[in-house]
Amino acid sequence: MNKPFIVLVALLTGLLAFGTDAMLPALPEIGTALGMDGDNRVQLIITSFMLGTGVGQLFFGPFSDYLGRKPAILLGLGAFAAGCVVSLTAQSFEVMLAGRLLQGLGAAGPRTASMAMIRDRYKGREMAQIMSFVMAVFILVPALAPLMGQVVMLTWGWRSIFVSFLLFAVVTFLWMSFGQPETHTERRRFSMVDLRQAVMAVFTSRQTMGFAVVAGVNFSAFVVYLSSSEQIFREVFHVGQLFPLYFGLLALAIGAASLTNAKLVLRVGMHALMIRAISALVGFSLIYATTLAIFPAAESLWLFLGWGVLSFFNIGLVFGNVNALAMEPMGENAGIAAAIIGAVSTVLAVAIGVPLGLLYNGTTLPLVAGFVALGIVCLVIIKATPRAPA
Repeated sequence: MNKPFIVLVALLTGLLAFGTDAMLPALPEIGTALGMDGDNRVQLIITSFMLGTGVGQLFFGPFSDYLGRKPAILLGLGAFAAGCVVSLTAQSFEVMLAGRLLQGLGAAGPRTASMAMIRDRYKGREMAQIMSFVMAVFILVPALAPLMGQVVMLTWGWRSIFVSFLLFAVVTFLWMSFGQPETHTERRRFSMVDLRQAVMAVFTSRQTMGFAVVAGVNFSAFVVYLSSSEQIFREVFHVGQLFPLYFGLLALAIGAASLTNAKLVLRVGMHALMIRAISALVGFSLIYATTLAIFPAAESLWLFLGWGVLSFFNIGLVFGNVNALAMEPMGENAGIAAAIIGAVSTVLAVAIGVPLGLLYNGTTLPLVAGFVALGIVCLVIIKATPRAPA
């Protein structure tokens, strides 16, 4: 087993979560410094990064297939580092968002190409083993990143978070440049005709696009939580510097779901397991939302955490299955399909999640009610999406 390779891929994969979650504790400080104190739009610091990642996948997916994994990763890290410099020196909210968007565009390169590197080098049980190690790190990053961001911010100030991002990008750039050979040695010659045919095959597949939309709507629920979580824990529950602890607890629920899904999916099936998970999410959220609407005084940290663990566990069960169902008909167009599915689902999630996140009103009711509505939409789309015969 190539341990340095596993560590490198895990770092490249975790860049997306690190670049998102480490920022959460700093949002109030950044808002105050840039004249956005108390404005819900400070959430855009998170969602602009995610939007950039979604759009970037459309570029880096084909790029890595035709020109190689290594150039795609190095280019992405370079763009991410440039975005860090822009955000680090930003004196206005608009410049901050531009830097975050560029960081997201860059992060799409390592995220997309590092997964392809695993497929290039391993297959079968070896590939599954490598992926399990990588996913273990990927699960830990959302749980630990807010704490890391908070420690850095409290020690050196909020701009130092971007310095830590920049150092991360430089270290991985050097490691990738001098310590990792190209894995995609049998590349196809670029053909606009082939690319257009592959893209059309993805967009004309009702199963692929149907489940890509489901993935986006499901992810949008998490985007709403992610963008408003710092405000909720700080303003509603007054947890202060304990925010990373509670955020990490809910993040681990998604990790636990990933491990559980691996055991259940062979027995229950992807489609049935996904429907049960979304139905449970709607049920839990509907009960909680009704309780809050009738008895606002019932709002409490422990009730919210209980709902959150159950809800994010079920969202975690959906993540892997819905992407697998979207990829199922693609076959030889898997690389392009993965990029398009990732882009469509991420951009859709941001488009839905941003306005819902901005509805935050000092209570958790808009968030919980949003989970109900989004879960119902997912179930309707699943019902209307045909599946090709197995």
